[in-house]
Amino acid sequence: MARVLLIGTKETKGAELAALTKALQAHGLTVALIDISLGAGGVVLPSADKLALMSQRTAEVAVKARALAPESIAALGIGGGTGGEIALDVLCGLPSDLPRMLITTLAFDPRARLADSAITLVPTLCDIEGMNPTLARVFAQSAAMIAGVQNIRPVAPSDRPAIAVSTLGATGPAGIAIARTLAGYGLESTMFHSNGYGGAAFARFVREGNASGVIDMNLHELGRMNLAGVCVPMADRFTVAGGLPRVVLPGALNFLGLGAIETIDATYLARPHYRHSGYFTHVKLTQPEMEHQALALANALNQATGPTCVLVPMGGFSHEDRPGGAIEDLALREITADTLQSNGRAFDVERLPYHINAPETARSAVDALLQRMPDV
Repeated sequence: MARVLLIGTKETKGAELAALTKALQAHGLTVALIDISLGAGGVVLPSADKLALMSQRTAEVAVKARALAPESIAALGIGGGTGGEIALDVLCGLPSDLPRMLITTLAFDPRARLADSAITLVPTLCDIEGMNPTLARVFAQSAAMIAGVQNIRPVAPSDRPAIAVSTLGATGPAGIAIARTLAGYGLESTMFHSNGYGGAAFARFVREGNASGVIDMNLHELGRMNLAGVCVPMADRFTVAGGLPRVVLPGALNFLGLGAIETIDATYLARPHYRHSGYFTHVKLTQPEMEHQALALANALNQATGPTCVLVPMGGFSHEDRPGGAIEDLALREITADTLQSNGRAFDVERLPYHINAPETARSAVDALLQRMPDV
């Protein structure tokens, strides 16, 4: 029978783990239970001691889980604040092609931990404190989903060279056009959302050797890393592709990506801004900020050992940086181009007379990449 790894805290969730085991077994699955209990016996530990113990248990359990993973069809964790954090860390350390799921009370924001890991979250809606019809229904549905992975059909690996492309809604038309143009040359594009989290997945994709080339068309995360906005740590976001053929465009470099407008400080709202959605607001950079960003980009790109070029679309860097747009600013584009040209040592810089979302820009980006990939 197929085996599932079940990760949870026997010390506090014994009844729930037993119920979930029974739900999985009802689908003909066997369960390998991995206990992540801290063994505190109900004692409230000092915070430093508790965090150290959590780290120790995570490391211990991760070794056991990795050893069992090759003969398992999926891994399933359950937990609230403490157990959920340990279970999620263990799940993140398992092979990326193993189906993984966390049943959680959403006691913490999981986005940062999931930035470069594909794990399915199942909110419980109620607490994981004793069985009841609501939790039983969640377990029954989750067990059925886990059982369903036995029907996954293998995905054949592609024999086409893969190109990693960064994008965002503000450069959406450019991303679509680049993907279509690459496909016309028999190349396969994998797009990454530069929202402060997608860049971590982009870096992992490149770091693990999955990309033959890169079109880093949306650099918005540079502002989140250096100026303001939410993002996960991703130290090699702008250097990891340095050995590959690479084309870089300053898409969305011209604004800060902040949250819902009612949460933003008045000093930012005094600047030109654009309400992208109910959750996100784009605030235009100042000229010193843009100069700082362009210099930071130049310093990162100067570490390149592979063929690298920067295309600067002088018609605008994002959808609202256009004639009549809410954050239009030609001076910011000039600062970017001038700074990159003055400081570029390991890359070429070319100004384009188009907007970043113009079809001509996508065409130019793909042409520039193909020039640096002569074997394709």
